Amino acid sequence: MPKRILTGQVTSDKNDQTVTVLVERRFTHPVLKKTIRKSKKYRAHDKGNDFKVGDMVKIQECPPVSKTKRWEVITT
Repeated sequence: MPKRILTGQVTSDKNDQTVTVLVERRFTHPVLKKTIRKSKKYRAHDKGNDFKVGDMVKIQECPPVSKTKRWEVITT
């Protein structure tokens, strides 16, 4: 099964080797036919501490790195 890749914006880089990424998705409501925005935050592994707040990054699923990290940053 292929690994999911999501694109989002870094909202926090305070922890060592970890960034928090806000991923926003847009979809049309099935009944109201209105575009809705939903967002979710993911904690991702950033091995070299390369990414800062405001960067647009791509994250990919990976085996668990810690209790909360199941994603890794692959590129900007």
